[in-house]
Amino acid sequence: MFGFGTDLGIDLGTASVLVYVKGRGIVLNEPSVVAIDKNSDKIIAVGEEARAMLGRTPGNIVAIRPLRDGVIADYNTTEKMLGYFINKAAGRRWFFKPRVVVCIPSGVTEVEERAVKQAATQAGAKSTLVVEEPYAAALGAGLDIVGPQGNMVVDIGGGTTDIAVISLGGIVCKKSLRVGGDKFDESLVRFIRKEHSIMIGDRTAEQLKINIGCALPDGKPAGQNEYEVRGRDLVSGLPKTVKVTSSEAYTALEEQVESVVSAVKEVLEKTPPELSADILNQGIVMTGGGSLLWGLDVRISQETGLPVYVAEDAISCVALGTGKVLDGPMR
Repeated sequence: MFGFGTDLGIDLGTASVLVYVKGRGIVLNEPSVVAIDKNSDKIIAVGEEARAMLGRTPGNIVAIRPLRDGVIADYNTTEKMLGYFINKAAGRRWFFKPRVVVCIPSGVTEVEERAVKQAATQAGAKSTLVVEEPYAAALGAGLDIVGPQGNMVVDIGGGTTDIAVISLGGIVCKKSLRVGGDKFDESLVRFIRKEHSIMIGDRTAEQLKINIGCALPDGKPAGQNEYEVRGRDLVSGLPKTVKVTSSEAYTALEEQVESVVSAVKEVLEKTPPELSADILNQGIVMTGGGSLLWGLDVRISQETGLPVYVAEDAISCVALGTGKVLDGPMR
């Protein structure tokens, strides 16, 4: 039961939206998908229900993802989706509008940032504070970012990878890439089409990535290194099943993985020497769903010579970080 207003933290991700309610923790984790009836322009489903409709809808219904590469691609749909999630999280029982903290990638423009604030306000927020994702991820991972020591965070979400070195409560140097889980999936779709002449959907590609996706050339260990995918044969047009190996998945993902590794090195090169010494001691912390790609932590460690750790609850780190921002004095 909610009293006089509820404070919410929102991890507005390209792939999923997580909502943190002050005093209750994360109450909602749903895909960033909206199903709309084109004839009446009405929303039919949001979140998990809408995701199940992706690639399966009749002509009058369209299932869309209103965020691309970490930013708003469809403003009106994002606003409706946010309104739905805010109402669902706060239970439509508020007397006052909620204060909201929303996370955005660290590389967004002022216009993109303003769009997020405006969408949250239109969706029912009293006030909106925008926080950069790596900052929230570091807080959520339990790092001490207020002290003078340097912390390095690599947050790999659905649409973006945000890399930042944080010290004394602020970001010292950073880089944001439009590479994330979605780009990993797209690479797998392209590879399967080229090598096996089969067309697979995004959901199948995601399952392929989770099961045998790999960032190391040797592939996953025996017993975990094969996966059957079903799709449409591009030659006959009929359904077909093929086996894909982990080393094939590595080949498909290599270009995207390499761009993440290069960006990590780039940020390390820009880091002041005193903070570099801290990172050498403390290591790099990885957060976000994309950090769970098998062997990615080992790969970054091999290429940088630094210890690399995946945060305990990597997927929820950003949302937990918004909760910590809510608990502090709202700026």
